[in-house]
Amino acid sequence: MFKNLTSRIFAIFWFTMVLVIFLVLFVPKLDMRNIKVVTHEDKTAAFEIANKIEGIISQQQHHQAFWLERLSRIVNNAKTAELSVFLVNSEGRLIGAKRRDIELIRHFIGVSNDYEHPQKKRYEDRELLGPFIVNDDKDAYLLYLIRKIDESQSPFISQLFDDPILLLLVIMIVSTPLLLWLSWSLAKPARKLKLAADKVAQGDLSVRPELEQGPIEFRAAGRSFNHMVQSVEKMMQVQHRLLSDISHELRTPLTRLQLASALMRRKSGETEELNRIEMETQRLDVMINELLELSRKQYTDQLHREVITADELWFNVIEDAKFEAEQKNKSLVLKTEIGYWKVFGTLNALESAVENVVRNALRYSHGLIEVSFLGDAKGITIIIDDDGPGVKEDELEHLFRPFYRTDEARARESGGKGLGLAIVEAVVKQHHGWVRAERSELGGLKMTIWFPVYHPE
Repeated sequence: MFKNLTSRIFAIFWFTMVLVIFLVLFVPKLDMRNIKVVTHEDKTAAFEIANKIEGIISQQQHHQAFWLERLSRIVNNAKTAELSVFLVNSEGRLIGAKRRDIELIRHFIGVSNDYEHPQKKRYEDRELLGPFIVNDDKDAYLLYLIRKIDESQSPFISQLFDDPILLLLVIMIVSTPLLLWLSWSLAKPARKLKLAADKVAQGDLSVRPELEQGPIEFRAAGRSFNHMVQSVEKMMQVQHRLLSDISHELRTPLTRLQLASALMRRKSGETEELNRIEMETQRLDVMINELLELSRKQYTDQLHREVITADELWFNVIEDAKFEAEQKNKSLVLKTEIGYWKVFGTLNALESAVENVVRNALRYSHGLIEVSFLGDAKGITIIIDDDGPGVKEDELEHLFRPFYRTDEARARESGGKGLGLAIVEAVVKQHHGWVRAERSELGGLKMTIWFPVYHPE
């Protein structure tokens, strides 16, 4: 029953409506001031008092001038330790009532004036009962009783029952935990799906059977999600295998070419053509290695991740770069200390991404490289500036394309095959960051890398 999401939402909606309506209608019935039927014990006590008054009245002689005073004394003498008594004659006059009770008595007479069906009603610390008939030859009286009660209803409860809007508000507040629980249980499959998507974004491509539980719609979404994860993992494996196979096939003729050039060198000695062939062969070998590295990072970096602090990641990278800069008579300045911000990712990939950019700055700078690490609650910003020749404005956006080489980098002595920054961008994007190139105030290139800070769930 209620296996699909639509029926569950429909059922919860109507359950909530029925619950609120039931409470609004039922709770006021708990008001202790509601008018009720007199109990048998109360009727017995009232009839005894009524009979007593009737007996006394029957023995008295009526006199218009003094009759009401005598009747008032009779009523006062009829009261007990628990019950006060008063009468109402046919003219509506109150006999034996205390002045402080008149307002309550008038109200009660307005809601209960049928002696065949006597009732009772509470007013704060007093309870009124009646009416009961008292017969006289000259007139008929209605007998009412007032009883003091110890247990009274609190003023707040009384105000609650008197104000429907306040009562509805309290009912809504009291029912809120139940409604929250219903909403939480309804959204539980969506939360599972969201957590699974976060895990996939972090590189966890495992299948999750728990997603295929719950309402029909979420079960279908869970099956599709697991199928998608399997397809993505298979696609990544196929891509990695394809590049590995291609590199293997390329290495076979490359090895033969290297062997042939070595044999030619042995037969013919050193020649400019042989040197050229060997140099291009070596470049092709390096290019294949970089392609394999790019493929490996795109595949394996998603599978092996951990929480690492920024100082663990990049302290040694900067120290090694400082030492290398000194050997080249250059200066690498760390403008801000590396903090203890946490990053979730692959240690080797994150290290090599920053190291690649720093080494590029070392290669092209004239003498000064500045590195800054800035962090906040959202992420870590790494800025690498150099005073090298820089890059033209219209070429900055192309720097991260595979095999792209700027005019300044095209000289064969500059090294590199145009894959370094492409690898950097791939690593940064896999870790949900970004990298940007722009002109530096030092005159060269300014590289800015941003990684999100890890926040445990």
